[in-house]
Amino acid sequence: QIHLEETGGGSVQAGGSLRLSCSAPAYIWRTAVCMGWFRQAPGKEREWVATLDKVFSTRVTRFSDTVRGRFSISGDSGDSTLFLEMNALQTDDTGTYFCATRRHDGYCPDNSARYEHWGQGTQVIVSS
Repeated sequence: QIHLEETGGGSVQAGGSLRLSCSAPAYIWRTAVCMGWFRQAPGKEREWVATLDKVFSTRVTRFSDTVRGRFSISGDSGDSTLFLEMNALQTDDTGTYFCATRRHDGYCPDNSARYEHWGQGTQVIVSS
């Protein structure tokens, strides 16, 4: 089991910014890996937010339509940390944010069921 831990959640007004962090074991950054951010609003299903697709030194990022242009995802192998930079936050961005990882076997899915390891989540509340 890979231990992941999210931090950085909090309360912010619409239009504001937050930066989420996810600590991960250093060794996974030396492999081909999919690192993803997902979120779950109260009463709703977990939804994909963004993915960092890492194969050795090559990194590809993808975003859901709802956050593209506002959020960015990055990874720092030196700190073994995955980040989610969230700007221009909207009330619909409210929810619990989770980071997740799985082996890279050619494609990084946006289906949460295909991710093997999860953090406990960090809550983000965006008020109007």
